Parts: sequence; structure tokens; C-alpha cells
Amino acid sequence: MKTFRIMTAFAFLLMTAAAVADSQGKVQPDPTAPTKACQGFKPHELCFERPGDGVARTEFLSEPFYAVILKTTERCVVTEEERLKAQALFPRSKVFSVRFQCDDNIEENITYTNVDSKFGFLAVHAGSTVEEARKRLAEVTATGRFPGANIRKMQAKLVYS
Repeated sequence: MKTFRIMTAFAFLLMTAAAVADSQGKVQPDPTAPTKACQGFKPHELCFERPGDGVARTEFLSEPFYAVILKTTERCVVTEEERLKAQALFPRSKVFSVRFQCDDNIEENITYTNVDSKFGFLAVHAGSTVEEARKRLAEVTATGRFPGANIRKMQAKLVYS
């Protein structure tokens, strides 16, 4: 009986540790309401809560979210000036771009899932549901500035060096 209790307790601990290690960081989509979670992120990155549990990882994912891809580009060409112009159009939703592995900068360690790593992009956070994303796409389309804008479900990914 004692062995069974020990085995049960051990299994519970393993399952709990796996759940903690596999949790996903809550996205902080409103750039006008910075939180502690956004400390350490660069202006062009979509910030999300990161683990503080000391567990070694190779990467950590945000919760899934929708984005409207405003523009697809060659890698590493979206400028901060361009991002800020787009941000002015959507002041309560983060406009972000990918600079992962650009300029041999090891400090660029945020990338995104469900995108082709051969290309860069400029995107705006569009919510956690497809309905929210469709509304954001309609707002984007109404500006007339981003032909070909499209919805993408993705996650931000922190890659540890």
C-alpha cells in the first residue's frame, strides 16, 4: 500500500510539472497598457507573460491568438518607422514585426508560429477569436493601405539562446 501511495504521489508530481512546463504565456495586446510582462521585450515584439519557474527550456510559446498580416516582405526589411505608422492606425492593438535572426543579432529571440521563416511581415494583433479577427480585417481593409491583408492564427515564440 505504501508503494502505491508513493507511486501515485510521484505520478501526480510529474503531471503537475509537465502542466507547468507546457503552459502558455498570456498575450499583452494593448500597447497603451504596458504590463510587467512586457518588460524586456522590444517595441516591434508582441509581448506575453514568460515563466518565472526556473525550468530550463529551449523555447516558450504564448497563448494562441489571431493576427492580421498587413504586409509580407523579404526578411529583416520592416523598419521601426513603418511599424509605428501602422501602429498609429490601430492604437489599442499591438502592431508587430518579426526580426528573428536578423543582422546576426542574438538578442532577437522572438519569432512566430504559422508563418514562413523565409519572409518577414508586419501584423496587428486581432484578438483571440476568429470573429474578432474578421472585425479587425474589416478595419484594416477600410484603411485602403494594406492590399492582400489576411488573417493568421499564430503564437509568439521565445527562443532561449
